[in-house]
Amino acid sequence: MPQLNPSPWFLIFLFSWLFFLIVLPHKLTSYLFNYDPTLKNIEKQKPEPWNWPWS
Repeated sequence: MPQLNPSPWFLIFLFSWLFFLIVLPHKLTSYLFNYDPTLKNIEKQKPEPWNWPWS
């Protein structure tokens, strides 16, 4: 039975895991995080007081 012979299947398993662990994360991170988010305004804005009609 050929599926019991580990010789070819182990190399396929090893190369597929190397691909998933080395190549794929680099491609995904370059696709998903291609910009550096920065804050537009660092100063905290002061809230305006409300205009209460009954006061």
